[in-house]
Formats: sequence, C-alpha cells, structure tokens
Amino acid sequence: MAASISKTCIFNFSFRRAFLRSLRLRSCYHFSTSVCVASNSKDLLLQLGKRGIVKGAFPEESAYDQLPILLQSAPQTVYCGFDPTSDSLHVGNLLPLIALLHFQRAGHNVIALIGGATAQIGDPSGKTKEREALAQDTISTNVTGLRDSLQRVFTNHNLYYSSGQKLGTINVLNNLSWYKQRNVVEFVSTVGRHFRMGTMLSRHSVQSRLKSPEGMSLTEFSYQMFQSYDFYYLNQHYDCRIQLGGTDQLGNLMSGHDLIHK
Repeated sequence: MAASISKTCIFNFSFRRAFLRSLRLRSCYHFSTSVCVASNSKDLLLQLGKRGIVKGAFPEESAYDQLPILLQSAPQTVYCGFDPTSDSLHVGNLLPLIALLHFQRAGHNVIALIGGATAQIGDPSGKTKEREALAQDTISTNVTGLRDSLQRVFTNHNLYYSSGQKLGTINVLNNLSWYKQRNVVEFVSTVGRHFRMGTMLSRHSVQSRLKSPEGMSLTEFSYQMFQSYDFYYLNQHYDCRIQLGGTDQLGNLMSGHDLIHK
C-alpha cells in the first residue's frame, strides 16, 4: 500500500489540561502491507476524544482526515517533554502519560523526553513570572528521579495492562545528551539563523509575558528555539513526527515544525 501526504500539512492536537500535538510529514510515504499496526490505531484519536483528553485539532480538516491514515499505515514515533522541576512525576504529567500510553497500546513508539538541558533555561509558557533558576545538582537529582518514575510507569503498564498485545517501544531520553557538546556560538549560528524575531515575538507565551510588569528575560525568550531543536533532533535521529504538549506551548511546537521544514 502506498500513501502520499503533502509535507506542507501541519497538524496540532490540543488536549485537555492544555494538551497539544504537532506533526511534521514528509512529501511521500510508501508503506509495506506487511507492517503490523494494532487495529485500534484506526480509532485512537476518537478514543482520546471520548475520554476527554483531546481538546481540539489544527487544522481540523486535515488532522482528522490524513492523520488516521498515517497512524494505520505504519508505527509512528510520538514524543512528549517532561520538565525536571521536581524529582518525581506530578499531577500535571497525568494526561501526557495517558496519551503516550494510548499511542503505545496502538503499536506506536513513544519517547518521554526529560529536559535536563532546557531545565537550566526554564519554560516561560503559562507562567506570569520567570521560574527560579535551579542548581545543576538539583536538576541532575530531579532528572534521575523523574527517569525512575517514568520507567516505573511504563514497566508496570507493560506488565499489567498489555493484555498480551504487542506494544510499541519506549525510550526515556535526556536532551542534555545532545546539548552538552554544543558550543553556544556554533548553535546560535547554525540553528538561530532559521528563526525570525517577528514570528518569535508574536507567540502568545511571549506576548503575555512582555505585557506583564516583570517582562521576559533573554534566557526565557530563547526557550522556544531549544524546544524546536529538540523536535528537529528527534525527527532526524528517531524519525519522530508527532509531538505532544500544552496548548500554552503552541508557538513552541509550531516553531519546531517550521525548523524541521527548513
């Protein structure tokens, strides 16, 4: 079977508790009929909607038409980021985990990305003031605790809820692994030149902070560039085409999609 989907399509799914996914597609996909994908991939998005997890889609007319075809044709890779602001999971991580587990049950491969590097910057999305800077030792401790928590959830899910069905793979990664060897001048020179100030300034997360009494620091402003590069890196090295995140991160996810296309 062969399927052709235009690479100009961008899909964003918003989930309750501000959940969103972004999808980057290449110009054409050729899928073998021997590829095995769980039958519930067909109704995955519908199931998430009925459970009150999916909030919306952008653009709706394409996302609900072309994405199900992609999900049924071959196992896809989907990721969601987790900020190591504490040494364990918290209630705000519940819906991201539920969504990832549903994708895994449908036969798709899942990446839980811990922001060991980006935690040093701090995500300004949904915040009225700048996050307090975390010491490197604290971040390292939080990363270890968060990784253990995530792996425990995924292990228990595979052990007790798989019902004998073949599940997609699980990867728990730390984005520090691809930033620790990068030189800041080289990174800004090669990656930063693909971002336009007008677009970055127009993002809702930036606008809301610029209008606040405290404003926004350059450190926070650069966060969307790093989250975009995470998506780009995972796309290039893990063939990841689906990203989950909060609707307050919509601008960051769209920037990642744009970077991949450049």
